[in-house]
Amino acid sequence: MDNELLEILACPKCKGELEMTPDETELRCEKCRLSYRIDDGIPILLAEEATPIE
Repeated sequence: MDNELLEILACPKCKGELEMTPDETELRCEKCRLSYRIDDGIPILLAEEATPIE
């Protein structure tokens, strides 16, 4: 994913910063403790699709 795009994306729940996982399959919000998957290079930024970070 493009770094410029990553800089402007925000968590849909709290509007906080998102961080990409090392394997580049998820974006994570540490504040909300939620993870958003990336499908075919497209981040799925829907709160109802997010999974809790354990």
